[in-house]
Amino acid sequence: MKKWNKERFATIWEKLESMIALRSLRARIFLLTLVIGLVPCIAMRHGIVSNYEDLAVEQRTTVVQNQLMILANHLVSNNYLSSHGVREDTGNSREVINAELEMLSNLYEGRVMIINKNFKVEKDTYGISEGKTIISEEVIKCFQGENISHYDPEHGYIEMTTPIMDTTANTTDENGKRNPDAIRGVMLTSISNDSIVNAKEVLNRKAYILEVIMMVAILALAIILSRALTRPFNRVTQAINAVKEGFSDETISVPDYVETVHIVDAFNQLLKRMKALDDSRQEFVANVSHELKTPMTSIKVLSDSLLAQENVPAELYREFMEDIASEIDRENQIITDLLALVKMDKKVQDLNIVSLNINDLTELILKRLRPIARKKDVEVVFESVRPVVAEVDEVKMTLIMTNLVENAIKYNKDHGWVKVILDADHQYFTFEVSDSGIGIPEEALAHICERFYRVDKSHSREIGGTGLGLAIVKHIVAQHGAKLTLESEQGKGTEIRVEFSEALKQHELETAKQRQEVHAERSENGSSD
Repeated sequence: MKKWNKERFATIWEKLESMIALRSLRARIFLLTLVIGLVPCIAMRHGIVSNYEDLAVEQRTTVVQNQLMILANHLVSNNYLSSHGVREDTGNSREVINAELEMLSNLYEGRVMIINKNFKVEKDTYGISEGKTIISEEVIKCFQGENISHYDPEHGYIEMTTPIMDTTANTTDENGKRNPDAIRGVMLTSISNDSIVNAKEVLNRKAYILEVIMMVAILALAIILSRALTRPFNRVTQAINAVKEGFSDETISVPDYVETVHIVDAFNQLLKRMKALDDSRQEFVANVSHELKTPMTSIKVLSDSLLAQENVPAELYREFMEDIASEIDRENQIITDLLALVKMDKKVQDLNIVSLNINDLTELILKRLRPIARKKDVEVVFESVRPVVAEVDEVKMTLIMTNLVENAIKYNKDHGWVKVILDADHQYFTFEVSDSGIGIPEEALAHICERFYRVDKSHSREIGGTGLGLAIVKHIVAQHGAKLTLESEQGKGTEIRVEFSEALKQHELETAKQRQEVHAERSENGSSD
């Protein structure tokens, strides 16, 4: 059983190795070159040998047939055959013709038989069939005016028939075909093709030797080509392996093929992107560590100060505890925002789409934020152009509005203002927040939605910002397929506009369809109950 398992494992491993080999580009190039080279080579050898045999047989048949036609004319001119099939002795002429027949038979290592109209053998160069009757398909067809030539490669001979025509009669009929009445006899000839076979064998051996030489050359060419053509890809692999241990600013270059250039360009772009992501990750970790550490440090300092003092007045104790509570709230806010971002970083983020009155939601959010605005003496104005009802995620829409309005209040001037505008048409609705705040420098606009990015870190920490609000807004806007635009001028204020367009409309249609299906299913279940 153990031995069987080993054998089976070895067999499976061999199959896997063969499959892996075929998946190799080098192996495929090698096999393709080998096939392309060897198949024509083998086909050419067989074609040359076969064509030689056909041409040699055809040429030999033509030569012999011409000689037989000359002999046939001699037979007629010397009255070798009588018109009634009776032999007429012509003395020396007959002996001459017989000698010619014997010479022809010996020359081609064959046999010649003269057959008269009664199908009797008048002459047989082998001397064994004279006087016998031979009725064969070839002879009959020859008497009917058809010449027959047949090659038998298995037994190694060529058989042909030649009519003996009376030249004094009409040799052709009115249709231009051979006249059977003018045929006085038939020459049935069989000749050997040993010379052709011998020449074919010699040619085959030479062709085989040439084929072996070409096979070796093609094999060497296949090996060279497979290595040469895959060498650039090996260099790409080596270059990638050289940088896989860590990201560097150096790009790789393998300009051998257009394909390798495209691969390298794509890899360099990926490397650049991965480096940017790694830098962003490191910066994010550093920012998170700093942001979480700062409140904890403050709490530690405040608590140590309380513990170091004896008989702390109640007013001072209360002040310290308020500061500790504030830092705890800040820490909690940072953690809450981080958790929100982590959830949003998932590729698949479910949206809990509901039909929502945006006007009512805006009023509710502004009601919650107005106490904060009153502390800074900031006036909050809400302008609703028309009622808006949309299919959105209520929680995430609340985060968008809250963050935008809260930022506008926090980063505003004393005695400033915040204006919220809600508008809509048949294609989209917009939520716009503008303020009279400190504004954002032009160079910071491109980074303002990045995580933990602050224009003035010290001022942001004073007012309690985490640097995550706009990053959260950006994520939610992208999830809804909406558009975020930001305009700002330092010292004059900021305007942020969120436009929910056709992407949301498509989502609304899909949601409505799903609700209809659910409603229909519930109705069916209710009717069945």
